[in-house]
Amino acid sequence: MAKKLQRNVARPRAAQGPAGATERLASDRGARQKGRRVSGQAVTEFTIQLATLIRAGIPVVRALKVLEGQTAEGPLKAVVGELVADVSSGTPLSESMAKHGRAFDPLYTSMIRAGESGGVLDLVLNRIAGFRARAAELRSKVTGALIYPSVVLVVALLVIAVVVVWVIPRFSEVFRSFGIALPTVTNVLLTVSDTVVLYWYLVFGLPVVLFVLHVLAMARGGRYRFFVHGLKLRLPLLGTVLSQSYVAAFARTFGTLVQAGVPHLDALAISRDTTGNDVLYAAIEDVRRVVREGEGIARPMSESGVFDNLVVSMVEVGEQTGELDRMLLEVADAYDAQVTRKIDAFFKVLEPALLVVIAAFVGFVVVALFLPLLSLMQGIGGS
Repeated sequence: MAKKLQRNVARPRAAQGPAGATERLASDRGARQKGRRVSGQAVTEFTIQLATLIRAGIPVVRALKVLEGQTAEGPLKAVVGELVADVSSGTPLSESMAKHGRAFDPLYTSMIRAGESGGVLDLVLNRIAGFRARAAELRSKVTGALIYPSVVLVVALLVIAVVVVWVIPRFSEVFRSFGIALPTVTNVLLTVSDTVVLYWYLVFGLPVVLFVLHVLAMARGGRYRFFVHGLKLRLPLLGTVLSQSYVAAFARTFGTLVQAGVPHLDALAISRDTTGNDVLYAAIEDVRRVVREGEGIARPMSESGVFDNLVVSMVEVGEQTGELDRMLLEVADAYDAQVTRKIDAFFKVLEPALLVVIAAFVGFVVVALFLPLLSLMQGIGGS
């Protein structure tokens, strides 16, 4: 009897051997994966697939299990696994997604909540996927356009550093050995070179220190970040592009939420939190405060000074006709098109402008270094 009891007690301990270790390793791996950020592209693909399965009539839990099974090992698989566990136990999908802020932002979860309450989850998922795809396309376009100017700028800075630190000092030694009078342009170039060589730690270290201080101050928020965000919107040319891109993102977010059935106050709060600019954040908060008091949206938007007449007029028409969501999305489409055109034009001008600046610097260096040499050669020839 004692031996039989011993065998029965030993079995659970045996289960904690290889199989139990495997389960623990899988659990630990899932916990580590959960803490990692999920890529935006992965979330978009997951959204499209989930919408397709739900539209085909597959229940949410089963659809999530299918996606968990076909998702490769990584942070998204760990998140989907937890979604399956939560939804299987009766937790709404939106509430479960809200626990994973690294994968699903407030806009995403709010739209899912609206889709659940309205019974149109598949339609909402499709809208989310389209929204994310358009945002990713614009980011990709800007990133691709930045590659060539960035490479040119980095190469130019390296060339300038080599010329200033290594080439010019060699010429300076030659000029001083001959004791000839130097033109003003040459003296300026040699002074700059000597300053960089003597105080290189300040020339190269000070920008780094200022950048770190700027990042820390921006992270703390407050008046400095508000000033910087306002300054961005007032920059020549670039300020208009940034302003229109912020307004377009707000209009698309707000319009998409209203279209999904999210109440206006909640939609304004979510749109406010996803702006990325403190000036626009404050303006939307003022609009939300006035709307909470029972007034319309168009008047406080006009008084904010952030939204132009086109946006205000479209919102006013949308409120009057009951098609606020459609008007907002049309504003977003129009502004996105303008931003795309202006970005294309900006980079088309930037590339030759960089080449002109580099050519001007090279020309300045050549003139400054060879003028004394020409004077020296003329002196030698005259003698």
